[in-house]
Amino acid sequence: MDLNLEYWQSNGKADIEKARSLLRSEEKEQKNGKVDDAWLLSLSSFHTDTGSLISPIFRPQAYMPISLPLVLASFMPHKGVKPTLFWHFLLQSYSAGFNHANRNATATSEKKTTLNQSLLITGTVTYAAVAGALPQIILWHLQAISAAAQVFCRSVLPIPLSAGLAAFSVLVVRSEESENGIQIFDSNGNSVGVSKEAGAKAVKETAISRATLFGTTTTVPSLLHFLLKRAKFMQRNPMLFASVRHISTVIVFGLMIPVSFSLFPQLGKIKKEHLEKELHALTSDGELFYHRGL
Repeated sequence: MDLNLEYWQSNGKADIEKARSLLRSEEKEQKNGKVDDAWLLSLSSFHTDTGSLISPIFRPQAYMPISLPLVLASFMPHKGVKPTLFWHFLLQSYSAGFNHANRNATATSEKKTTLNQSLLITGTVTYAAVAGALPQIILWHLQAISAAAQVFCRSVLPIPLSAGLAAFSVLVVRSEESENGIQIFDSNGNSVGVSKEAGAKAVKETAISRATLFGTTTTVPSLLHFLLKRAKFMQRNPMLFASVRHISTVIVFGLMIPVSFSLFPQLGKIKKEHLEKELHALTSDGELFYHRGL
């Protein structure tokens, strides 16, 4: 396993270095397809703030192939509480890792994750995993509940839970941006200072985008499942009806990832009057910029 990971990382670094070399060699020439691909690879592989290499599993292009199986497994009904908690724990662990790896890193001078951050992330993952599995825990322990309550736990309760927990993970894992502030820049790219207001705005926008992703992914399949439930064609084909939720989850999640990532621009804007008063005199620009993170 370690050898495969090292091989993947070494080959990934080689591809990135080739991409950067291509960018340098073609810098003064007209762009072509290879240069565009090299540019995208370079942008998605290195952190905007630190310039450090992002782990391959937490890069934007890896988000769908890794998170989609975890989402499907988490939303599926399981025969017992332990499998439910296991898959929700994996999903929340990956989500927290992705949020942390793609945060705005100007909020702290520490390059490595501190003990407090590790404990905070662990607590967030544990809480979110238990809360995410709550509907199936209720169904498992209260098997005598009414049919309406079962429908509520299976189709309604997961919608606000998924959206809320996705936003919660971003808010907690990236809380240091709101507490310590992030760097803001003027229209010329010069650093103006560190703003807690900009940090709070960046975290809030990312939380909304992630809640939109998971909220929509749970809403559309549940709604489609409800609408098709009484269709005669589906009643005659129970196997097809059973797969509707899973197929629609794959489609909706895949379509919503680019929508969610682009819901707010990566280069965020904030008006000067919304910043701390001590920053007003440091620039004449009416609008400042910041890196939102992903």
